[in-house]
Amino acid sequence: MDSAISDRAALRATADNGLKIVVVGGFGVGKTTMVRSVSEIRPLNTEETMTQAGETVDHLDGVQSKTSTTVAFDFGRISLDERSVLYLFGAPGQERFWFLWDRLFSGTLGAVVLVDTRRLSDSWYAIDRLEHHGTPFIVACNDFGGPLHTEQQIREALDLSDDVPLVECDARDRSSSKYVLITLVEYLHTLSRRRLDAADPSAPPATTPAKTPEPTP
Repeated sequence: MDSAISDRAALRATADNGLKIVVVGGFGVGKTTMVRSVSEIRPLNTEETMTQAGETVDHLDGVQSKTSTTVAFDFGRISLDERSVLYLFGAPGQERFWFLWDRLFSGTLGAVVLVDTRRLSDSWYAIDRLEHHGTPFIVACNDFGGPLHTEQQIREALDLSDDVPLVECDARDRSSSKYVLITLVEYLHTLSRRRLDAADPSAPPATTPAKTPEPTP
C-alpha cells in the first residue's frame, strides 16, 4: 500500500490554512487503513506488533487475525487547494490508549467515527468523548462483510440523531475514504451556516453546502 503513495508531494509554499480531522473508533475498525489509503504522503504510523503480553488487556473478539496495533496515532495529509491543507490523525483504538484522545481532539475541526457493524458497541466510547468535547462528527461504516443492517438499526444502536451523517465505506479504497472526508467537510459547512443564520436571522437561509475543493493528485 505504501508503495502506491507518492513521496514527492511536498507541502506547497503557499499553504497557510491547516485543518485538522481525527479518525476515531474501536479497536481494529480500520483507522490506520483509512489514513493510509487517502493520504497524499507516506503516512506516519506508530504500529507495533501485538504480543502475548497484550492478550489479557486487548479484546480480540472479531479481530483475531490482527497482528499489529497503533500505540500513539497515525498521521496523513491532503492538499485541498493552493492554500488549504487537511491533516488527518488516526486515534488508537484500545482502551488502554484512550487517554491520548483528549489531546488529539484539541484543535480538531471535526471527526470521523469509523465503525465495524459486527461490533457496534465498540464505537460507543468514541461517540461519547466527541459529544463531551462538543466536536462535530459523522459515522462511517467500514465494510467487513458482516451481516447487513439498515440505517435505522445502526442509528438506534449508536443512539445517533437524524442530522448526523451516516455513510458506508471501504477504508482500503482511496475514493471511498475521500468520499467520507468530503461528507464530513460538507457537514461542517452546514453546521457553520446554521450558526451564522442563528446569529443573524436576516441572513439568507443556508442551502446546499458549498462544493468541497477536490484534493490535488
